[in-house]
Amino acid sequence: MKTDWKSRAVSAADAVAAVRSGTNVFIHGACATPAPLIDALCARRDLADVRLYHLHTAGPAPFADAGREKEFRSVSLFTGAPLRKPVADGRADFVPIFLSDIPGLFASRAVPLDVALIQVSPPDAHGFCSLGTSCDAAHAAVEAARVVIAEINAQMPRTHGNNLVPLGRIHAFVATDRPLLEHRSGPESPVEARIGELIADLVEDGSTLQMGIGGIPDAVLARLKNKHDLGIHSEMFSDRVVDLVEAGAVTNRLKAVGQDRIITSFINGTRRLFDFVNDNPQVAFYPCDWTNDTAVIRKNPKVVAINSAIQIDLSGQVCADSIGHEVFSGIGGQMDFIRGAALSRGGKPIIALPSRAAGGKVSRIVMQLNPGAGVVTTRGHVHWVVTEYGAVNLHGKSLRERGEALISIAYPDFRAELRRELNQIRHFSLAG
Repeated sequence: MKTDWKSRAVSAADAVAAVRSGTNVFIHGACATPAPLIDALCARRDLADVRLYHLHTAGPAPFADAGREKEFRSVSLFTGAPLRKPVADGRADFVPIFLSDIPGLFASRAVPLDVALIQVSPPDAHGFCSLGTSCDAAHAAVEAARVVIAEINAQMPRTHGNNLVPLGRIHAFVATDRPLLEHRSGPESPVEARIGELIADLVEDGSTLQMGIGGIPDAVLARLKNKHDLGIHSEMFSDRVVDLVEAGAVTNRLKAVGQDRIITSFINGTRRLFDFVNDNPQVAFYPCDWTNDTAVIRKNPKVVAINSAIQIDLSGQVCADSIGHEVFSGIGGQMDFIRGAALSRGGKPIIALPSRAAGGKVSRIVMQLNPGAGVVTTRGHVHWVVTEYGAVNLHGKSLRERGEALISIAYPDFRAELRRELNQIRHFSLAG
């Protein structure tokens, strides 16, 4: 089916004219953030009480600027950098929720969506656009919203999987040809390098990997090129996975789910990554309620889930979404994959973090979490914990044994105080 689809394109202002006061709007996120539609929406001054639901968005977030509170209310389901201050200041809201549960909010109409703002690839010969770099919760939003407004970007990769949007489902769209916003990794620190080495030693040939984005996941991936028959089943991945594919370390040959394919829900990276996934049948994008379903994850062998933390207390409670009361990110898929890896045959759920924060002044391993800190991974779910000082497995250990193990991988200058604090409540031996 061939269509002269470009003739239907309208201006961004006309595209967002369908948004009305008092409505619920979904905004596509990460590299697929539809910036022209956001800018056009925020250029309007006739709206009130519009609630904007989104995961982390890329680029500016003018809807959360001071002075726009009566017009727009941002509701983060996972908070990115542009929304941290608005949430802290009370100008925006945050919802703690598993990534796997977000599509259900829209499908069940617990959050009834009126409009979905998305960015997609141009339609193919059959009239289907692709959600490109981010399927995640956008697929459910497109199905649930009454009105779908799109940016059809000539530079959005066409990706495979369960992520198609029929052109006929889109009520209005703008046609663009602009580069996607990229995420570039910074240089590797010595601490990240050491943690990467320790985790790489835990990864066996034939493992299925889940990892996030950032210095520690990149450091791990950089040290896996000598492994064999690795697979990828992850809510997201970045450029380093391309290196492993090209090195022959990732084959996906031994996976039970998505054999011979990388399975993901979204990506975040550079043009190199976008080119890699473009029309690549090796990579399949699925909604996050499927990629992050523990019943699906556990079917793969040797799932190694690598997730980060802000703090961990001596009982094993992991804070990963806030610094005290200040929201930093979100629950995301950490619990989905920590539990899925634990249920996988030969799986290894891993929490990784540097031993210190605040320029080395404070320990990330603490007697108790800061007031307001969110427990993302419970002490009943935690298994492996890794810092630059070692890797310990807390599974099956008593509270006293956990304390000993975690102190052994804390920064040396903090260990004596941690022992004293632990002794006060666990009667822990001060020897050693």
